[in-house]
Amino acid sequence: MAHGTLLEQPGGLGPRRGLRGTLRRYALLPLRAFLGITFVHAGLDKLTDSAFLSATGPGSLGELLDAVHATAGAPFLVDLAQHSPVGFGYALALGELLVGLATLLGFRARVAAAGGALISLVLWLTVSWPTTPYYYGNDLAYLLAWLPLALAGAEHFSADEALRQRRRRGRDIGLGLGD
Repeated sequence: MAHGTLLEQPGGLGPRRGLRGTLRRYALLPLRAFLGITFVHAGLDKLTDSAFLSATGPGSLGELLDAVHATAGAPFLVDLAQHSPVGFGYALALGELLVGLATLLGFRARVAAAGGALISLVLWLTVSWPTTPYYYGNDLAYLLAWLPLALAGAEHFSADEALRQRRRRGRDIGLGLGD
């Protein structure tokens, strides 16, 4: 039978005390803050840009989709978006906004991070695919940045942790009553 967390177990990652333990516990907070703020900003930027949320014209999503179709790594994704560029633009903007807010709040953090990774993957396979060298394109880096959050979730300063503690207190109260 295992006792304690992985950090407290023999052969685990080490004790949860001291500077090293503190740094380890909070290591993903800067990444979570950066990705959350960036995606909130990106979503709001798209939602407030009337040119972007147009099917045609300079600066429109429709024009961008036309420009990247021939060079996209997954042109079928561009085809899907071209059926309704305005609808896709709103879906993208709202998705970025919701992913960013959920990430900042730490609410359903793994699901939010998976959503952020999916958005980044789609953007990488479409818009930034032809960027050479590949490391100049930011969408691949965002995709990889979301993965640790998708794997680890938001353990500290998060709605998820508050909900876990609330459930734990409920079980403790229930066990104390002889259930």
